[in-house]
Amino acid sequence: PLGQGLANAVGMALAEKLLADEFNRPGHDVINHRTWVFLGDGCLMEGISHEVCSLAGALGLNKLVALYDDNGISIDGEVSPWFNDNTAERFRAYGWNVIDAVDGHDVGVLDQAICAAKQADKPTLIMCRTDIGRGSPNRAGTSRAHGEPLGAEELTATRAALGWTAEPFEVPAEAAIMWDARERGALRQSQWQERFDAYSTAFPAEADELRRRLNNELPCDANELFEQVLAEMSDKPDTVATRKASQIALSALAPKLPEMLGGSADLTGSNLTNWPDCGAVRKGATGGRHINYGVREFGMAAIMNGMALHGGYLPFGGTFLTFSDYSRNAIRMAALMKCRVVHVLTHDSIGLGEDGPTHQPVEHSASLRLIPGVDVWRPCDQIETTVAWQACIKRTDGPGALILSRQGLPAYPHSSETLADIARGAYVLRKPDKAQANIIATGSEVQLAMQAADTLAAAGIEVRVISMPCTDVFERQDASYRDSVLNRAAPTLVVEAGATAGWWRYAGDRGRVIGLDRFGESAPAGELFKLFGFTVDNVANQVREMIAANA
Repeated sequence: PLGQGLANAVGMALAEKLLADEFNRPGHDVINHRTWVFLGDGCLMEGISHEVCSLAGALGLNKLVALYDDNGISIDGEVSPWFNDNTAERFRAYGWNVIDAVDGHDVGVLDQAICAAKQADKPTLIMCRTDIGRGSPNRAGTSRAHGEPLGAEELTATRAALGWTAEPFEVPAEAAIMWDARERGALRQSQWQERFDAYSTAFPAEADELRRRLNNELPCDANELFEQVLAEMSDKPDTVATRKASQIALSALAPKLPEMLGGSADLTGSNLTNWPDCGAVRKGATGGRHINYGVREFGMAAIMNGMALHGGYLPFGGTFLTFSDYSRNAIRMAALMKCRVVHVLTHDSIGLGEDGPTHQPVEHSASLRLIPGVDVWRPCDQIETTVAWQACIKRTDGPGALILSRQGLPAYPHSSETLADIARGAYVLRKPDKAQANIIATGSEVQLAMQAADTLAAAGIEVRVISMPCTDVFERQDASYRDSVLNRAAPTLVVEAGATAGWWRYAGDRGRVIGLDRFGESAPAGELFKLFGFTVDNVANQVREMIAANA
């Protein structure tokens, strides 16, 4: 999608810079390459281009070179009536080096511009003025050259105008020789390999670490680290918001996993994506591992994709869950490209209270669960949050999203068996000998389900409580495990403070769903939960009615 390639390129250039700062040693520049991006008018019309190019200029990513195919034509025709920006001054204002008025059809002039770009201490935009469809007698300079095939008649005319006599799909020998880069590429590769071999001899530990990171491999002692962190948290369970639990997990994991690279879209103090001594990524500074993206949610998500594609880092970035709408297309692209990134999405429900319906997510968790390949986790306590983080870190074939609470949530006791089952996406948190019903809940609503179960038990009605932090992972489990958790013999009530769509597959015809299929209101959180039926009494009553209806 237009603009996202440019954003990915900014992420690639940032990854190169940070890896070079981390691994290069005097006389041993093993990370030393440029990122090239080709873009058009549509890319610069997309708002994401502003987000990412502004940040690239602020960070001084001088090894990023963008060649702009400035042909003035889009699908709807000549762009000047709707796109007449002074692009050169726009990019200079970002802090870019701009080389404008370049004839995009003159190879010699282009070569000079590229050489100049290599000397710049800023990212460079080369503005290449071109004629779209050049050589086509009847299509050149028109939108028809943009979105339509030439057709047989115009192909014949174009071949004649260009003096092109080779048969279709035949590459003339002269052209093949000119463009064949295999020999030059092999030489460059061998030269780099010699440098890396020398680096490996001089700095064997750093070379091994770089190989591991670029291959998306975890340290050999990663499992021991994960077990240790979970054991320490299990020994001292604490009532904290899951956004705080996330930060606690990061504080334990990130110092031992240097590939973890955090950030936030101007909400660090709310998303809690930083950790002690993480340092900030800044122009002219080294060692920082937290990026202040500014108010650029879409740009952040697409830059993270670029860093993941480059390799060497596991990027994660934070914003409010409701603002995932801004970054949704990049989240979708992460899933499509199988990028290993993590989205930390806090303030997960109407529990925001006075912030009002603009900031209270309703459909967002359900919407993210609809994207194929995104593992959406909504943990209920500190242990589930840590397991969710570990699952996202271990996964190498797609993105994760952590849906986290603003309000404090109680910790639940977890055995070694349930710890393993959390990682399977759903498990039985409360398991009486004989249950008359099930309650499935996620996040802050697990607390509500457990309290309702206690109320019902006092009245002689036993229910199982199933915590389901990740439906995506749960659905990948074998049928026998899913059946053992769901207990389909009894009716099921699902409770989540969000859209009900998607939950009926678990509730079924005999069950019910307590959710929210309308926007919230501005009021204290407690009043909102009461207004919308997220109370112990309502959950208990719904279970009673459900059991009676299925008797």
